[in-house]
Amino acid sequence: MSHQKSILFIGGAGIISESSVKRALKQGHHVTVLNRGLSSTRKLPDAVETLVADANDHSAIAAALGDREFDAVAQFRAFTPEHVAKDVDLFTGRTGQYVFISSASAYQKPVQFLPITESTPLVNPYWQYSRDKAACEDVLIRAIRENAFPATIVRPSHTYDKTLIPTVGGWTDVARLRAGKPVIIPGDGTTHWTLTNSKDFAIGFVGLLGNPRAIGDTFHIVGDYAPTWNQIYSYLAKAAGVANPEFVHVASETIARAIPEEGPGLLGDKSHDAIFDNSKIKRLVPDFRTHITYDDAVWDQIAWYDSHPEAQKINAAWDSASDRLAAHALNV
Repeated sequence: MSHQKSILFIGGAGIISESSVKRALKQGHHVTVLNRGLSSTRKLPDAVETLVADANDHSAIAAALGDREFDAVAQFRAFTPEHVAKDVDLFTGRTGQYVFISSASAYQKPVQFLPITESTPLVNPYWQYSRDKAACEDVLIRAIRENAFPATIVRPSHTYDKTLIPTVGGWTDVARLRAGKPVIIPGDGTTHWTLTNSKDFAIGFVGLLGNPRAIGDTFHIVGDYAPTWNQIYSYLAKAAGVANPEFVHVASETIARAIPEEGPGLLGDKSHDAIFDNSKIKRLVPDFRTHITYDDAVWDQIAWYDSHPEAQKINAAWDSASDRLAAHALNV
């Protein structure tokens, strides 16, 4: 392998980042994780150097880092352009690469051409989260052009681990399935949705860290696997032990009116086909592809939840909205 790199992860115990931390360690790099040290779900490996600071407090970050420099800084916890601008100031001259985790949800909705590429416009009129990520990218593009700041922008799509059930209701949908209650599927369920396992994501992500060909460029890290929502819900029901699930299809716009907090994610993301061209990341990281498909991974998810009853939390708003929406749809 290449020489050992010093890598700073800002946030390293999340759904996406944990697998990347573990892979970087496995490849022999020196890994430092800076976060608040509060995650009880994911325990960092003993070999990780940990620094405790609030990722939103740049004074605290600067104090924790002192005068240290890194080959790569992976920023998982920045969501506003103001935050990224402070990062540029903090890490200029202190890292060989700054990797910003943006979001594929920032792409044009509805998209005009499939598959989605890195040059697809970043125009999402529905979701503020996505617009903020695009604004963060604008800060970095200016820093790259004006000051040769060594940034790399990464856009993951729906990345999951054993704890993240990808449906709108998450565990609530599983509980409803097992209780024999109808489960809402947005739209007609035929939309294709790319799901990327966090372990597969890590292959692509760590392959970009310290890679000089990645600097100044943008990559989405998404797999080759895009089942329909009908398939995803069916896989979930099978793994949950439900032989005859009752699925009710409801328009995303109707769901958004019934439970407004779900609207941006549905109308600005999940109700649109998400099929990606991932040839660009494969050119730099040839090992990257889909190794783990959701029809296999779903069994590990259900097993994890069954062994962690404290995680089996019901979303009361989604649960009651599901009852109302199903009753209306079935009575029409």
